[in-house]
Amino acid sequence: MKINHALAMTLSALSAGLLISCVKPADENKTPETDSQKVVQDSATTSSVNDKNNSIEKIVAVDISAETEKTYLTHVANDIVIPAYADAVEQSELMHKLAQKHCQSGAVSGDELQALRDQWLVLAQAWARAEMINFGPATASMSNLYINYYPDERGLVHSGVADLIAANPNLSAEQLANESAIVQGVPGLEEALYANESLDAGQCAYVISASHALSTRLQDIENHWQKNATELLAIDKTVDSDQGLNQWFNSLLSLVETMKSNAVDQPLGLTGKAKGHLPAATAGQSRAIINTKLATLNEALTDPVLTAILGSNSENEVADNLSTALVDATTLLAQMPEDIATADKAVQQELYDHLTTITRIMKRQMIPTLGIRVGFNSTDGD
Repeated sequence: MKINHALAMTLSALSAGLLISCVKPADENKTPETDSQKVVQDSATTSSVNDKNNSIEKIVAVDISAETEKTYLTHVANDIVIPAYADAVEQSELMHKLAQKHCQSGAVSGDELQALRDQWLVLAQAWARAEMINFGPATASMSNLYINYYPDERGLVHSGVADLIAANPNLSAEQLANESAIVQGVPGLEEALYANESLDAGQCAYVISASHALSTRLQDIENHWQKNATELLAIDKTVDSDQGLNQWFNSLLSLVETMKSNAVDQPLGLTGKAKGHLPAATAGQSRAIINTKLATLNEALTDPVLTAILGSNSENEVADNLSTALVDATTLLAQMPEDIATADKAVQQELYDHLTTITRIMKRQMIPTLGIRVGFNSTDGD
């Protein structure tokens, strides 16, 4: 079952169907609108489509001083990014402690298994929040794949975890750390905890080791951000460039684009043949994961510090448009079942359309208003 790191990364890239940092279009045969790949120039004005009435209006870029940019990026690092990773670390450590407690007898079922499942969902949601940070040590080292191997279009996690446990009933965290990405992290724990209605000694050993290995990986990422936030967000380069702003907002754009494509469109087969699976499909908790991502996006895009920057030009209503679109999507999602695969097709399509609206507002209104540009990895085709 042991796979070297190079092969693991090859499998990961093939399964995901994309290179890291690149988002695959929801439909490869779909022709994107001409502006979906267009770079927005750092000029005083750019054109944008008003999604409410399809009329063309001018977007006036706000004047952001180097000091304001530095203040905002420092806020992003200290109040958004680092706390997101810290929470993921905390929830993973709690998962590990709970596994050690309940697995003392070598077998787990009933309320104890449910407690482990409940903590797993909290952990999965914590990482879902951290996935808004699509740059830095997590992606540079490909640790994100060892934390969340998704989308697993070939069902490799299911067979991989079962085979690993069968071959290594006394698996240690150190042994697991050297295994493939497909048998680690949040999806691996989900498979072990939800595949059966009880855990035997081998499965218990896996859960203990997997939660410990995950905690170590997450702690390394948090430590790296604690020490290098200034460099990672280019906080010390605001006088010379908008690198930090570009990186941050394109990361948020990537979150909604990948969520729309990999977590909604493709697994539900809305614009093409269905492939892959919903997030947390084995646990039946796709709504919880998508809702967490929407809530995270809402917090980041309606953040008071950002809202003040966007509102410094009294002629634009970008913050209000974003807030409304996010609320509409969240309200609809709240009415859907825990497993959104069981929702009516029309409701699934409506969710997809709401995510498209959010993407358009970010690309055509928010990013131009900030005077930055849509990155090359934006291939949503909305």
